Amino acid sequence: MTAIPRPGLLPAGAPGGIAMMLLGVLLFAVNDTLGKWLVGGYAVGQLLLVRSISGLCCMAPQIHRIGLFGLLSAPRPGLQLLRVLFSTLETSLFFWAIGSLPLAEVITYYMAGPIYVTALSPFLLGERVGWRRWTAVAVGFGGVVLALHPSPGSLSLGAVCALAGSFSYACFLVMTRKLAGTPGTVLITAQLLAALAFGAALTLAQGWTTPGPLDLALMLFLGLGSLCGNLCVNQALRLAPASVVVPYQYTLILWGMLFGYLFFDEVIGPLTLAGAAVIVGAGLFIFLREQRLRHQERA
Repeated sequence: MTAIPRPGLLPAGAPGGIAMMLLGVLLFAVNDTLGKWLVGGYAVGQLLLVRSISGLCCMAPQIHRIGLFGLLSAPRPGLQLLRVLFSTLETSLFFWAIGSLPLAEVITYYMAGPIYVTALSPFLLGERVGWRRWTAVAVGFGGVVLALHPSPGSLSLGAVCALAGSFSYACFLVMTRKLAGTPGTVLITAQLLAALAFGAALTLAQGWTTPGPLDLALMLFLGLGSLCGNLCVNQALRLAPASVVVPYQYTLILWGMLFGYLFFDEVIGPLTLAGAAVIVGAGLFIFLREQRLRHQERA
């Protein structure tokens, strides 16, 4: 696709940025695959709880550096609360969805998140969206419907969870945009603490299943893998322009298809595959259009 630059046109630092983005996406795919593997034997609350503990342990040096005052004095506490609520909700719904749907199908729905952000931005961010992006939003929604191929048999609880989760993910992205000046450590720590509290509450309701050493290690990796994936993506954006590296995030769908087939014998249907292609195309158009408009504003 024209969104992916040819090697001869890559700016300085772009190969390293692309490599870091691909590595980050691979880590996310491994994390999602482990989540699907574990959700077959453990409750969602337990996974959230152990994942959050692992993440907080990894973040301990940064948390210690900013201190308790830095966490409690974060600006716009109302938005902070909304953000962590949507973050916890989208993660929980993702785990519930992959328990009954193919991995690549759930990932496809979540890849529509940026399209929802564009649709919400005039109302929640005060941004102007022109007719070109509104057209891409409509096309992207059509891709979601195509992937869902709604029928009495296809509109399952897992599909509802995936759709609700992707919308929650979009709201989480909107809240993150509105809190752009807040330190990353504060944002991530708040997410982990909220997920820890929700996971603990769910575990009390659902019960605890004692994992073996291997499963416990995999649960702990859920927190570590997520943090490492985010670090890789952040590093990719430091090394190269967003317009170069961000389109490679859609390789997550390819990894979902591969890992779903290898580990769970899943093959997504042609309608879902076509819907994924439409969603990717619409998402890429919206992203590149926004990049062009920002460039014109700075010129």
